[in-house]
Amino acid sequence: LKAIAYARASGFLSLADDSGIEVDALDGRPGVRSARYGTPDLDDAGRTALLLHELEGVPPPLRTARYVAVVALVDPSIPGEPKAVLFRGVQEGCISSAPRGTRGFGYDPVFLVDGQDASATTQAELAEAAKDAISHRGQALRAARSYLQEHYGC
Repeated sequence: LKAIAYARASGFLSLADDSGIEVDALDGRPGVRSARYGTPDLDDAGRTALLLHELEGVPPPLRTARYVAVVALVDPSIPGEPKAVLFRGVQEGCISSAPRGTRGFGYDPVFLVDGQDASATTQAELAEAAKDAISHRGQALRAARSYLQEHYGC
């Protein structure tokens, strides 16, 4: 909806994205509402603390999760009702029992990228280049870039 609105308003090719974290033990929550999870007064640390509280007592093998990003691209020059071409990126992982790391934002300090044990790395511990190489948003944006190169030569 954002990409369609931007394309209509500007008359230009428009791109928008949405992303979130899906936790299997919470039936996919917080999902697309990740940035607004809990009460309106919560910040990133508060939302992360809420997530960890909800996962108390859930053993590591059941704390599987994934970051999901969807990028929408809309070309208003195509005749008819504007339609979005969608690109999806998924990064599988698990939720740790406590935050670690200072890089990134949101749930990065509790998102384990390489396993479930105590030695696993959180997204917030990764260097920026390493995070970009594996992230859900990076995957979706690289797919959108390939589409743009193939269809628009840019």
